[in-house]
Amino acid sequence: MPTLILVRHGRSTANTEGLLAGWTPGVRLDERGAAQAAALPARLDGLPLAEVVISPLERCQETVRPLLDARPGLTAHTDERIGECHYGDWSGRKLADLKDEPLMDVVQAHPSAAAFPGGESMRAMATRAAEAVREWNARVERDHGPDAVYLMCSHGDIIKSLVADALGLHLDLFQRISVEPCSITAIRYTRLRPFLLRLGDTGDFASLVPREEPPAEEAPVGGGAGAP
Repeated sequence: MPTLILVRHGRSTANTEGLLAGWTPGVRLDERGAAQAAALPARLDGLPLAEVVISPLERCQETVRPLLDARPGLTAHTDERIGECHYGDWSGRKLADLKDEPLMDVVQAHPSAAAFPGGESMRAMATRAAEAVREWNARVERDHGPDAVYLMCSHGDIIKSLVADALGLHLDLFQRISVEPCSITAIRYTRLRPFLLRLGDTGDFASLVPREEPPAEEAPVGGGAGAP
């Protein structure tokens, strides 16, 4: 079965403003995110990508644009199932203001029970993303063979849920996983089990440098902004 390259979108204006973007329209890459996207073709050079599947949201479309420009023969598809979680009434709000919401404790400790007001549950998000990957695995294998490599550009919570699925982790444990903006995660699927080959690889260790303020114990909903 194919190998899936998961790319989280580059850093967005919502990331730097501390907003939970969700499906809010008009959230684009900031200057650093655009630079991350521009570097993506070189980082993936040598990988024979068979297909590219993209979330419909602008920040993902912008992240993949330099790669598609560098490989004009590469076919791209948009799939809403790998779009960001529908955060409903939380969309567009400041993460700092959401910390005191009772639901945030559920999101952090028991995400499989978390459902956003006016939006969807995290369980539904994880299910639709996993179903999309399984369908694309079958399609890519059919069209390009079992050794094919393809790419999906998606969002932090989506990618974390797919990693948890690949590792056989309960969704309640997915907040232990971290993927920074424009990081690369690779999963090789086989008949018996998936293998996690890379997790949140940016090629940059800046995020590991100790900071003046200790890192938060809570997982950043939506994925966080990455290294400063």
